[in-house]
Amino acid sequence: MVDKATSAIVLCLGDKVLREVAKEPTAASMWTKLESLYMTKSLPHRQFLKQQLYSFRMVESKVIMEQLTEFNKILDDLENIEVQLEDEDKAILLLCTLPKSFESFKDTMLCGKEGTVTLEEVQAALRTKELTKSKDLRIHESSEGLSVSRGNGGGRGNRRKNGNKSKSKCFNCHKMGHFMKDCPEINGNSAQIVSEGYEDAGALVVRCCLEDEEDDVSHLENDA
Repeated sequence: MVDKATSAIVLCLGDKVLREVAKEPTAASMWTKLESLYMTKSLPHRQFLKQQLYSFRMVESKVIMEQLTEFNKILDDLENIEVQLEDEDKAILLLCTLPKSFESFKDTMLCGKEGTVTLEEVQAALRTKELTKSKDLRIHESSEGLSVSRGNGGGRGNRRKNGNKSKSKCFNCHKMGHFMKDCPEINGNSAQIVSEGYEDAGALVVRCCLEDEEDDVSHLENDA
């Protein structure tokens, strides 16, 4: 029974708290140690927990659900040392912890209903608002992803055209990135290039200059 009680206590503790009671030999001593650390009714401890409660503020960068858990933990710690707060006071304190983006929400909860506001109502409304926000965010992200995929599909044709040109090889300088008719090394003194259906058939007709033709004719006559 003692071993089961010790195991039950250990399984309920986080790593930070477990370090505080790890050296206790029995379940009873572990429980006494926990009471002295977290359930003491001394004035400094009570003031510390109250300070945590009144200075608690929620932030935009964290999930509301997680911050609600932190707020409720402070309330539970206060109740464990017999510090009682009215339910309406807890609800108003929770509303005061919300960031500025929740101003309209606070006005609705405080002024939009008759009677007193309860902590359960505020927390339920916050959870509903968080779930709605998450759903809207998922819909927005999916619509953006669809728009991006359509945009990428429309640009594939242009990329193919640009890719064909970037992969072309010049037959004159043997460099990549341009056709032979656009070769910067060709000028009017060296050769004249006539393109006949180059883009369709891939054939080039090159006519040499007159000087080169005369040289070729003279070589042929000498050989004959």
